[in-house]
Amino acid sequence: MAQLVQQYLDRILAEHAGVSDGVLADYIPELAGVDPEGFALSLSSADGHVYETGSTAVEFTIQSISKPFTYALALDSLGQAAVDARIGVEPSGEAFNEISVDKTSKTPKNPMINAGAIAAASLVPGATADERFDALHDFYSGFAGRRLELDHDVYASEKATGNRNRAIAYMLASFGVLEGDPDEALDVYFRQCSLKVTSTDLARMAVTLARGGVNPATGRRVTNAAVVKRTLSVMVTCGMYDAAGDWVSAVGMPAKSGVGGGIVAVLPGQLGIGTYSPRLDAKGNSVRGVRVCRSLSEQLGLHFLSVARDSRATLRAVYEPRDNVRVYETHGDLLFSGAELLVRTVDRDRGRFEVAILDVSRVDDIDDAARSMLSGMSAELRSQNKVGYLVDPDGIVIRTGSDFEQVRYLCVDDAVEAAEQALRRGFAG
Repeated sequence: MAQLVQQYLDRILAEHAGVSDGVLADYIPELAGVDPEGFALSLSSADGHVYETGSTAVEFTIQSISKPFTYALALDSLGQAAVDARIGVEPSGEAFNEISVDKTSKTPKNPMINAGAIAAASLVPGATADERFDALHDFYSGFAGRRLELDHDVYASEKATGNRNRAIAYMLASFGVLEGDPDEALDVYFRQCSLKVTSTDLARMAVTLARGGVNPATGRRVTNAAVVKRTLSVMVTCGMYDAAGDWVSAVGMPAKSGVGGGIVAVLPGQLGIGTYSPRLDAKGNSVRGVRVCRSLSEQLGLHFLSVARDSRATLRAVYEPRDNVRVYETHGDLLFSGAELLVRTVDRDRGRFEVAILDVSRVDDIDDAARSMLSGMSAELRSQNKVGYLVDPDGIVIRTGSDFEQVRYLCVDDAVEAAEQALRRGFAG
């Protein structure tokens, strides 16, 4: 039944596949030669299950998506007070590569623009550039759940053409912001931007943030919840540069884009998203990536201001009142993430029952995406010669035309009795 979610993602990617707006980041010579048609979407649920569609095996350089993770490592290593003394957290309202600092403090305005990211790279502990990069490399790889590799050609290209970043670094050094040699900080920064990822790596990095710093695929705690809270807060206000306001109002997830074509987006407590499409708009964000994320948010109800509860709390209990009958009891808000977990759990258990009873009597709210997935789950059960019954006393599912059995039960006992009768008749067997 995981194909119900897969179908959603396939359809959303297809909706935007014909978009050809935007241009490649040709000011970095190596990026000017990438295939402009690359297009991928990956989504990781809170328990680490990943859905993929499009060219998800394509590797591209992480570029500015590295910035929140370097900032997180600086916070993790030095603490918030020490980092705040060197890097602000206010939106800049300027281009990501603007040569500027806060007029009063003379520090970068936030860690998501180049000035702040170079300062953050200088704060990573290490006696040399190699030691600092190794620390970053290990930290990023912990989020991704695999060892990321450096694109040496892109690194050399960025280093050869990065004069604007050199101007920023030397400006920061003149104000006493950088730790150590500005060229060393730049070298670390160029290398961190040149690490290779896939859209799936980004989804896994995002869901590690969503889980408060624990990678659900590996079980490793990469950082702590306080660091994640601070990092996500800055991503909300500054992660999409001077398009952050449009992004927050329309998409509503902490996010970060990169000129390599990637976007990472986080729905705290619930899921992580990674997209890839290298054509960029005037603000440096992936054109198709932004559109895909907007469609995901609208169609699946992912705006963080409308998501009230952690999806892992949606499934209240699973039990067997008799042989071949399994009850799935839900509560709280049944939105996309909770419905995704529910249908995947039912799919995993399908060899253990003939009748599945879904109890939504304790559900406070349900959205259209969840209703559609529950309807699809009922159809899938019938295709496997099984039966799905619904305990829905308030009619929150059936009233919109759900494909569940048309008899709506008012309590679990009634549904169990109906299941027993059906099993005696051989209706489900």
